[in-house]
Formats: sequence, C-alpha cells, structure tokens
Amino acid sequence: MPADIAMRARIVLWSGEGRRRRDIAELLGVSLPTVDRWKTRYAEHGPAGLEGDRPGGAREQVPARIRARLIALTRMTPPAVTGLSHWSTRELAKYVKRTENATVSWHYVARVWREENLKPHRSGTFKISKDSAFADKVADVVGLYLAPPGGAVVLSIDEKTQVQALDRTQPVLPVTFAATEKRTYDYVRYGTTNLFAALNVGTGEVIGECKPSRNGKNFLAFLKKAVKPHAGKEIHVVLDNLSTHTTPEVKAWLASNPHVHFHFTPVGSSWINQIETWFGILTRQSIRRGTFSSVNVLIKQIRDYIDSWNSEAKPFTWTATAEEILTKVRLVQTNVKKLVANNSK
Repeated sequence: MPADIAMRARIVLWSGEGRRRRDIAELLGVSLPTVDRWKTRYAEHGPAGLEGDRPGGAREQVPARIRARLIALTRMTPPAVTGLSHWSTRELAKYVKRTENATVSWHYVARVWREENLKPHRSGTFKISKDSAFADKVADVVGLYLAPPGGAVVLSIDEKTQVQALDRTQPVLPVTFAATEKRTYDYVRYGTTNLFAALNVGTGEVIGECKPSRNGKNFLAFLKKAVKPHAGKEIHVVLDNLSTHTTPEVKAWLASNPHVHFHFTPVGSSWINQIETWFGILTRQSIRRGTFSSVNVLIKQIRDYIDSWNSEAKPFTWTATAEEILTKVRLVQTNVKKLVANNSK
C-alpha cells in the first residue's frame, strides 16, 4: 500500500501495543502532532480515517491573466509615476498588487522571469549605424578580410585613447588558497596615454606606439611607421571616420603614396575594425586589472604585452560575409522598431 497509509497504520498499531508516542514519532521520523492527529482520526473514523486526504491542499494558482501581465510589464519601462528606471521582483509584485488587486510573491515573479528568460536587472548597449553608405562600406571592409588582394597587405588601424595609469591606494593582495585576488576600490590616477596600434590582418602581428595626445600629426607619424615594413607592396588600411584620419596633411601624404589605400568603416560601426577586437583583449588581459605607479610604467606594460603577443601572433578568423551582416542588421532594425513601439504603449 502507499507509504503514507502504511505510516498511519503503524502509528495506530504501535499505539495499540502500548508504545509511547515519543518513541513512535522517533521511529517513523515524524512530529508528535502527526502521531496525535492519526490516532484521533482512527478513533473517530476507523480504518477509513487513515485513507483520508493528505493534510493541507493545493495552493491557489496565480491566474494566467496575472502571469501574462507580469511578463508584459517586465518587457516595458516602468510607468513614469513609479519613478523606477527598471523593475525588481519586489517592486513589480507591489505594482501588480496596487494596479491589478492581485497578490503575488516576489519569489513567484523571480520564477516567471527564469522561465521566460527575462533579465531586467541587466543592461547592455547597442548602436545602429545611420550611415547612408553602410552597405557599401561593409562590403568593402569585409571583402578585404575574406578575400584580400593578392600580394597586398591589410592593416587595421585605430587609437585607444585616454588609457589611464591607475594605482591602488594599498597593495594588491595576490591569489591565495580559497581566496581571489583583492584590490582596494579607490585608486590614484597618475595620468593617461594614447595608444596608436596597427594590426596586420594577414599575420595577426601588432605595431603599437603610445603618444601623449591624439591628433593628425601623431596619427600621420604612426601611419608612416606602420606602412614602412611593407614598402613596395599595395597597402590597404581599415580605419574609422575620426577627423584626425582625414586632415589635409594626411590627404597630401596619401596623394604622394598611391600604394596606400584607406577603407573607412561605416559611421558608428567601429566593431567591424579588427583592431578593436585586439584592444578589447589588451584591456582584459593587461590593463583593467593592472596597477601602474606612473604613465611610463603603463607604457612599458603595453609594450611588453605587444612583444609577447607578436611572439605567437595569429590572425583573427573572420567568418561573417557582408550579406550575413547586412541581413542581421536589417533584422535588428526591425526588432528595435517593434520594441520601441511596444514600450510606448
């Protein structure tokens, strides 16, 4: 028979044998009130009382309408009258109680969020380019990555500006057993530097140089340094639309060096420039958790990182075609319009 019925029968049988209620509770692993309850049920209803419903009943379920309302509210910015920038489980539960006269716990809201994969506590960034020549520029740059001209060199160039030399106010505590590396939350700022860098798309090698300021003069000086090792070859340079890349001096130099060709990424789409990927790796692996007692210490670490990178340099593998990128961008544009429209309702 079911285990719960057998447990109730043992309570009655052992009680009939004269065992103490405390011993029965200990043997069965139940509470004293449980022993008393089933002895009473048997005394009042006989064996049929042991087959009664289990104590307690199913909790009242949240109506489907309220669940749907929770999901809809989560996908919208909180109403202005709430003064909230985003929902929390508790605030959403309180809002539903006020507006829908329905009581739900914050635990229930959290469960709905998990089931629907909703994460309003997290935030990200996005930017859709409004460049009228977006498609042409994407095709131009991606074409260089996937099918570079034979014998030509493709360089991805950009600047990482205002790299800060930050030092902590107390020594960093290194990794120990069962403990992570720890550093103070406050810091001392000793200054900044600007990193000019060029990534050889074909080999993965990087040339970098730190300058105190970012301007057309420093950019042109670095450009000359970047193309010098490839004298006698056609050189294609991928870069963004920064004004320092198109100064009169730069244009004049390009006119006198027809073997160097500029390819500009779409406005607001520097992610397509491979040097940006390398900047991200540099930041994560060398700069973000670094401590620098001066700008010179920061510059030395950047140089050391570049040397280490070049010792085992490998090119990035670019797989997305221009058509795939354009299709995804069109889909994102459509979805963004829908989200904005829904949020405004």
